[in-house]
Amino acid sequence: MSLETVTVIGAGAWGTALAQAAAMAGRQVSLVVRTEEHADLINTTRQNDAALPGQKLLDNLVAVPRFTGADIVILAVPAQATRTVLTDIEPGLLAGRPVVLSAKGLEAGTLARQSEILADMASDAVPYVLSGPSFAADVAAGRPTAVTLAGDDADATSALAAALAGPTFRPYAADDRIGVEIAGALKNVYALACGAVEGAELGASARAALIARGYAEMARMVTAMGGSAHTLTGLAGLGDLTLTCTSTQSRNYQFGMALGAGRRTADILASGAKLAEGVATAPVAAALAKSLGVDAPLIDAVDAVVAGTSDIANIVAGLMSRPLKREH
Repeated sequence: MSLETVTVIGAGAWGTALAQAAAMAGRQVSLVVRTEEHADLINTTRQNDAALPGQKLLDNLVAVPRFTGADIVILAVPAQATRTVLTDIEPGLLAGRPVVLSAKGLEAGTLARQSEILADMASDAVPYVLSGPSFAADVAAGRPTAVTLAGDDADATSALAAALAGPTFRPYAADDRIGVEIAGALKNVYALACGAVEGAELGASARAALIARGYAEMARMVTAMGGSAHTLTGLAGLGDLTLTCTSTQSRNYQFGMALGAGRRTADILASGAKLAEGVATAPVAAALAKSLGVDAPLIDAVDAVVAGTSDIANIVAGLMSRPLKREH
């Protein structure tokens, strides 16, 4: 199968960055935007200032107002919008095509992973999951970035990774779609917690402990879902968890800082805060853990803070009073 043309659906910061990365890899890229006016503006200025101000886009990247098909499709919309966006796409345009899912979140109501939503909406599409330590600004600017690309067929996944690889963007092929999806969704929840620790000025030691215990909790969730704990030792697990839980560039970390400082979720959202996927994912992850019978005190704690039923000080006190037991 030819892998020369790429269409990225979703022209936010992440979608624009992935389109730029595909263009750097030498592919012919279409970036789907909402209106013809926006497409014309991007094509004229060679920038998508609404998403990545000041970033010049390569000439083999063209903005278009609608999706008409491609060899490779990259879906780069928020996790809670995936089903709605797929509703507007003729399933036949995705049949037999690799669809790369880049959103990191679980669907509210259904508890579904992104690939499960794709299976519902376009059952003949071929799902792949892209995740790992990456900020949109770094990817678009050509700063060195390594990520995980997971698919079911080893040879096809390696071929797709090679097609998307450029001089600074390196997708490493993997076969554990479930593990990569769950790790990508949960790391945003733990980033909210780490940001809250920072916002409440509880110290770097508390944050480091939270990352370590979050990693262990994530492993319990991944294995309960049928994924491999080994996946968490790589880019999609430890790599992404470390980046998102330590950097103020992370939207989830920023949102958590505001929560830790005592602000309520509704007020943060009303102030115009950028999308933090972990806010929607936290209650879904808590429900999923409960349905699986997985002990997930950190996920439950973040869910309570996001819902406003507890604050970070009470949460930490509760976690610190849990019975001591052997670490492994």
